[in-house]
Amino acid sequence: MTIDMSQFYQVFFDEADELLAEMEKLLLDIDVADPDSEDLNAIFRAAHSIKGGAATFGFNDITEVTHTLESLLDRIRKGEMALTPEHVDAFLVSKDVLTMLMGGHHHGTAVDQAAVSSVSARLAALSKGTVAAPAAAAPQPVEAPVASATPVADADGNFCFRIELPDVPQRDVDALATELGLLGEIVQEVLADKRVAFTLITGESQDDIVAICSFVLDPDDLNITHGSAGLPSLASAPAAVEVAPAVEAEPVSAVAVAAPPVEARNPGRRATDKEAGSQESSSIRVGVEKVDQLINLVGELVITQAMIEQRILALDPLIHERLLNSANQLARNTRDLQEAVMSIRMMPMDYVFSRFPRMVRDLAAKLGKKVEIITRGAATELDKGLIERIVDPLTHLVRNSVDHGIEMPEQRRTTGKSETGKLILSAAHQGGNIVIEVTDDGGGLSRDRILAKAMQQGLNVSETMPDIDVWQLIFAPGFSTAEVVTDVSGRGVGMDVVKRNISAMGGTVEIRSTPGSGSTISISLPLTLAILDGMSVKVGDEVYILPLGYVIESLQPMAVDVKEIAGQGKVVKVREEYLPLILLYELFDIEPMYSDPSQGIIVILEAEGKKAALLVDGLVGQQQVVVKNLESNFRKVPGISGATILGDGGVSLILDVSALLR
Repeated sequence: MTIDMSQFYQVFFDEADELLAEMEKLLLDIDVADPDSEDLNAIFRAAHSIKGGAATFGFNDITEVTHTLESLLDRIRKGEMALTPEHVDAFLVSKDVLTMLMGGHHHGTAVDQAAVSSVSARLAALSKGTVAAPAAAAPQPVEAPVASATPVADADGNFCFRIELPDVPQRDVDALATELGLLGEIVQEVLADKRVAFTLITGESQDDIVAICSFVLDPDDLNITHGSAGLPSLASAPAAVEVAPAVEAEPVSAVAVAAPPVEARNPGRRATDKEAGSQESSSIRVGVEKVDQLINLVGELVITQAMIEQRILALDPLIHERLLNSANQLARNTRDLQEAVMSIRMMPMDYVFSRFPRMVRDLAAKLGKKVEIITRGAATELDKGLIERIVDPLTHLVRNSVDHGIEMPEQRRTTGKSETGKLILSAAHQGGNIVIEVTDDGGGLSRDRILAKAMQQGLNVSETMPDIDVWQLIFAPGFSTAEVVTDVSGRGVGMDVVKRNISAMGGTVEIRSTPGSGSTISISLPLTLAILDGMSVKVGDEVYILPLGYVIESLQPMAVDVKEIAGQGKVVKVREEYLPLILLYELFDIEPMYSDPSQGIIVILEAEGKKAALLVDGLVGQQQVVVKNLESNFRKVPGISGATILGDGGVSLILDVSALLR
């Protein structure tokens, strides 16, 4: 039976992405002068796991790069060569090339073969170095019981090893045959007690064999002995000996060992292989589409429960007491279920933060600056839909902080600062929102330069504007105070896109800056866009939902507080402040119950630092609603961000407050 190996591709690519990300994180954190042996081993295991998986699926270009990378890493972790910054740079470039190759096989994207050849040649050249490492830095290899005889190499530098396995399942035998076959020529033999032994002719060391086998077996269970180099001859192998395939193996077992998770970076006690196996079994990988389907079904359940709750309100509580108690219990369970399912979509901010240390390192080197990046609150969770959309805005903000915010080392010295600037990324929950901040200890924003540039562009500004309003000017389209346009920034694009994207997610952006001390850009986002707390308002026969986060208060104005401004519409006076009055019935062409503001209700809204009053006929109530995408099911409607289903089965539109105020 032929098995379609492509069905396992997604597992390999997902795990390879995780391994590459972990490798990059370890490389960026490693102490070059005194590297942690556990970190070196973890980086080596990541490269080896990717190589094994790539070989299983026949991705030879990935296998070749990882084999060269693995060989260099092996020399460093054994103490045969000292780790240098040049090594770290080469490893990071290798990670980029491997990511590119993965994309080529997974998505069919273009692959720069010159870059692949270049990084392979660079790794090979570094691997030939003979710089000895300090004795203290050499990690202790895992030892297995072996014969005391010293192995003898043949003329080609190959050794002959005999590896006797304990009684293990056939899938483990096949997996090891595949992995060991990558080291050289291998012969598989079935012993009298049904156990299996391998004879391997290879130029690699015994430690390499132990490292490979340790992914499947406990090294203490191995019995490795040495033979004469080149013996037994593979050409004259006895009939009872079976030549094991070098690449092809049982597909399921190959995937199982292709890319085991890299252990978390922890200077303390490491989990054993058996502990790691039990930890791995505590989680499963599920497609996003299945999670979304589950969330949609729970949303429908919430709507159905709301319908039941509305129906039973008409029942006599004395006669139907048991039914009402059951309905209340159903409501509690439904709410708990909804919260539990929504938590599945939540992802830690580390998913976003982890990509910035490398970017900051490369950007700082390009600009000739020294920058240390610090992350806080990386475990803070945010909805997956939002966490993917926040990556681009944060990337713009981080690049601007490194380029514009943090000064050159010479300039920092003259002002009494450390040559190395600090960039802090933090995330924290505040109520129903998450607050993400990008802080630098650079020169801060220049009020005078911003105002001068704003006046030059014809923006409506004044010298008496408060700082908080001046800082918001940098979000104006085409606004930039950069004196030199580079490929990093200076063209005036980016910051306006940042604010527009964050506003589209229902978030806000604030800036705090102190000249000479640095700046902080704070982003506030709702934790999820799948559900929201809303206020139901009625206009004519229609019911609309206002996201509660935008609502400040509601009141009934007096007739004398409503004024008409020629050509500008109506305004209403609220506590000595005149606010524009939005007539919802005019926007949506509805016949209202009250067209006179003094007879209706006005709801005070605030978004993006602007306030307005919304005229409605009445307030229906406050409730949690399940958001349905209107654009994918119907079309985009100006002033509407989505829809929901009410307890009576009717559809209610959710107002886009930011768009209404704009």
